[in-house]
This record gives sequence, structure tokens and C-alpha cells, in this order.
Amino acid sequence: MITAVDEALLRRALALAARAVALGDAPYASLLAGPDGRVLAEAHNTVRRDDDITAHPELKLARWAARELDADTAAGTTLYTSCQPCGMCEGGIVRSGIGRVVYALSTEQLVALNPASGQWPSVVQEGPALPEEAGVPVASYYGGGDR
Repeated sequence: MITAVDEALLRRALALAARAVALGDAPYASLLAGPDGRVLAEAHNTVRRDDDITAHPELKLARWAARELDADTAAGTTLYTSCQPCGMCEGGIVRSGIGRVVYALSTEQLVALNPASGQWPSVVQEGPALPEEAGVPVASYYGGGDR
């Protein structure tokens, strides 16, 4: 359920997105807030400026949370973001332990405004090709064999 606090923090993320555009960056921004609504960190998209395809604000904040917050603290945070996170960012958010995401614009709505954003081709994946060999370093790292 979206609350008045959620809406206020989303509006802050949207203001950050507008500021990103003014700086010459893409119109995406996010912030991470604690359970009390206090903003812990903010970021905007710097893909072009940094020449880094991973410089999405959601992923930047997921990395920050993974480095700076313990698991219990991260689980109590909410990521407020101008657009629904892409698959790359969603994976980072899950791995970081962030507890909740609230977004202002869905992927479908983004594609309606910018059709090119929905034209990413799928990547062919093949495998598993060498599971026994690949399992050796993994089992060694995790301390065992049959689990």
C-alpha cells in the first residue's frame, strides 16, 4: 500500500530525475530511505557520463546498501525510484537485501513514452555445458560436496 510518505519520497526521486536531465544525464533517479523515512542515499543515472552501462541509480544504491548496511538494516529500507527497475537492477536489489521498492512509472509506461527503451533483444543462453567441472570450485568454496 502506497502511503503519503511514499508519495513524498517518490516526488523527491522525481525531482532528482529532473535534476539529472538538467545535468545532461538520463531522466532516472532513486533514493534509499530507512523505515523512519530518513533518506540514507540518493543517486541518478550516469550511464552516458560514466560510459558505464551499469550506472543505473537503483544498482548504485543496491551496491551502496550491500557495502554500508548490515542485513537487518537493509531489510528495513525502501528504494524509491522514478521508474520500475530493470532486470539488472532488480537482481542487484535482491542481492543487496533491500526490503522494498516503490516506483513512480512502470516499465510499460516508460516504453509508451520512449519506445526504444523496450527494444532490447534477448540473449541466447546455452548450458549447462560442463556442470561437473564447474561444480568443483563452487563446492570447494562452499565447503562441501553433496548438499
